[in-house]
Amino acid sequence: MTITVFLFSLMGSMALGIPIAFSLLLCGAALMWHMNMFDAQILAQNLIEGSNSFPLLAVPFFMLAGEIMNAGGLSRRIVNFAMACVGHIKGGLGYVTIMAAVIMAALSGSAVADAAALASLLLPMMVAAGHDRARSAGLIASAGIIAPVIPPSIGFVIFGVAGNVSISKLFMAGIVPGILLGGSLWITWWWLARQEVVSVPPRKSFGEIREALREATWALVLPVIVVFGLKFGVFTPTEAAVVAAVYALLISTFIYKELNFKSLYPLFVASAKTSAIVMFLVAAAMVSAWLITVANLPAELIVLLQPLLDSPRLLMLAIMVITMLVGTALDMTPTILLLTPVLMPVVKAAGIDPVYFGVLFIINNAIGLITPPVGTVLNAVAGVGKVSMDEVTRGVMPFMVAQFIIMFAMVAFPQLVMVPARWFY
Repeated sequence: MTITVFLFSLMGSMALGIPIAFSLLLCGAALMWHMNMFDAQILAQNLIEGSNSFPLLAVPFFMLAGEIMNAGGLSRRIVNFAMACVGHIKGGLGYVTIMAAVIMAALSGSAVADAAALASLLLPMMVAAGHDRARSAGLIASAGIIAPVIPPSIGFVIFGVAGNVSISKLFMAGIVPGILLGGSLWITWWWLARQEVVSVPPRKSFGEIREALREATWALVLPVIVVFGLKFGVFTPTEAAVVAAVYALLISTFIYKELNFKSLYPLFVASAKTSAIVMFLVAAAMVSAWLITVANLPAELIVLLQPLLDSPRLLMLAIMVITMLVGTALDMTPTILLLTPVLMPVVKAAGIDPVYFGVLFIINNAIGLITPPVGTVLNAVAGVGKVSMDEVTRGVMPFMVAQFIIMFAMVAFPQLVMVPARWFY
């Protein structure tokens, strides 16, 4: 009965068009009423405590780093460097997109920010070269969702806080899976674009490549600083977010000189607004998470999934399918906050490594950003690139399938995640 109240109150509120954060609060209130323990003071206290977490400070700083990176010229220089390296190959602009997306993922951790930057910089060039508009937009959208997988990742921060899992280990474990997702896009693009008749830019000279590398060096140094700093314990993930934001600010203002103090204000406002939305979602979800624990919903779910506990792969497969379905209706952050407190006890009961589960869970949620009808990244690319949602949805399908294949390969072969992860621990 408790599970019914939880699902009916949450889905009913969302069906009525109530914003997700308020739906979560209504769900919490419904659970309290069902358990005869409704108290507005307890509700308010848990709402405040939900966002009172030091690791969550990483979210606004990573948001700010992404805003500065895009406005301060770091993204453009990364694209120029990728263009100098592989732009001359047939279909080279697609490879530039993938290469730039992987590098940019190691700078911001925001899929929407990366996809929007790539759409504004590369989509017009790809269309002008003769590539299919829908396919190009789909590639950019699917490349953008690598950002939550390769560190630094806002998704890993939120999952780590919600599931009490080491954020540093999640960051390190996401490096190779993120590169594999990029590899799947590379192969898919090669297969789809091989028959296209497009104009190919001339090969850059060694001097031009060296100049592009020199221009991008300051941007390329940032992911190295973050990864090595986390690896050797120089700073925590939260401190890494501060390092990323301050580094991007200094490079944009004093080295590239594309930002001044007057232009910083709108960037701070934009990142503050986005951070406020995320933090309110986190606070509201923590109310439901506390009540989920009090109502002992995980224990009821464990009983339901008891036949699968002896087969971790089958259990992971079932969880991934459930997450896929939820991801078509919810954005990444609420999906993480809703499912993590419910699924983590089940995962631990089955003896599955929480870091391994976290990586696959975030990959699944990241792909959910390009699954219609809600796909946030699809909407961002459609808006920035002035492409219809139908076109972007059609173009993204083969790339989304390739990324799901990689994800399910990791379900079947956990070594693809955990063996490389131990190289970085």
